[in-house]
Amino acid sequence: MSRPDIAVTGLGMLTPAGIGVEATWEGVLDGKSTAATSEQLAGLPVDFCCSLPHFDTAEVLGRRTAHRLDRSSQLAVVAARAALRDARLDPDTWDGTRVGVVIGCGVGAAHTWETQGRRLHEFGPRRVSPLLLPMIGPSTPAGEVALATGARGPSLATGTACASGATAIVIARDLLTSRQCDVVITGGTEACNTPLILTGLAQLGALSTRCDDPATASRPFDQARDGFVLGEAAAVLILERAQDTIARGHRPRALLVGCGSTTDAYHPTTPHPEGRGIKHALLTALTDAGLGASDIGHVNAHGTSTRLNDTVEARTLQAVLPHRPYVTSTKGVLGHSLGATGAVEAALTVLSIQHSLVPPIANLEIPDPNVDLNLVANAPVEQHVEAALSNSFGFGGHNVVLAFHSP
Repeated sequence: MSRPDIAVTGLGMLTPAGIGVEATWEGVLDGKSTAATSEQLAGLPVDFCCSLPHFDTAEVLGRRTAHRLDRSSQLAVVAARAALRDARLDPDTWDGTRVGVVIGCGVGAAHTWETQGRRLHEFGPRRVSPLLLPMIGPSTPAGEVALATGARGPSLATGTACASGATAIVIARDLLTSRQCDVVITGGTEACNTPLILTGLAQLGALSTRCDDPATASRPFDQARDGFVLGEAAAVLILERAQDTIARGHRPRALLVGCGSTTDAYHPTTPHPEGRGIKHALLTALTDAGLGASDIGHVNAHGTSTRLNDTVEARTLQAVLPHRPYVTSTKGVLGHSLGATGAVEAALTVLSIQHSLVPPIANLEIPDPNVDLNLVANAPVEQHVEAALSNSFGFGGHNVVLAFHSP
């Protein structure tokens, strides 16, 4: 049997640019950074991050549910429910045994770890929540999404660092092409804007140190970039076989046509200097999609705003896509949400195809002279995009490239 086309039929997003798909899309098109100083991080070497606009999770989920979930799981459940509404799917009417869940998370329940750790050391074991273990498990976001939606098919968690959300989408595609599922709720979530995580990343030298001007700190591919800005987010995509979507009278937002997953096997945190794994992932995604390099009209780059990662990614894109498609990195606006970022950027790539718009890179003032890409700056570019790539790379040498096409 030939491989079925896979449709993206619904999106749900919560990002620092806004709560919901429309708010996030408008914020990304506006091209202004969401980074700001955080009271929670006061006194640390890096005291700023990209945080979600305030919204009451207890009001959305119910007080009891919100109380027993870490923030990362809360965001995943809210995004999943929104994505299902967008896909016009009703969990009360489906066969839950044919619905799967795959959710990526790179760090996990950082808020709960830190809060409960402080309680143990300050007040003793009796103050530690009996819900600690159910809250912090790496599979918890996927399990809670399944619980909230009645999805009783495979429920999986992916952990490939900053590629986790993209890896989840690859696995979801496989569940559909193998016909183990008819619908898969997939994406990524991360909520770790906490003192310990920020400190660890700062000690690693990964973060920008522009504490005097956080709004200009995340500047992918810019000559003056000095590190990334940590963010929080959740994004969920609903995937179905295209023929099933058409049969129920729903038009897909886009098609997921190819995936490429590789590992550098080079260094715990540094990409291969020649982009070996990235190049293989790009070529694999193109081959899997049945596309040539010249078919790609847009790339949503990983573009972290770190010196080495941007350079390696740019050189690899130059080699694989010499026709110079439009390239953006939305981390200039949203920051880097680690395990969620691959899903966030996949969703934004879908929106670029759907709306024929490529968002600008925030704070791109003087492009790095070593970066010879067709970078989008200052304002969105109107461009009919038939096919686009979304790149995600993570610590441990994990590389994932997703190829999307107009329906």
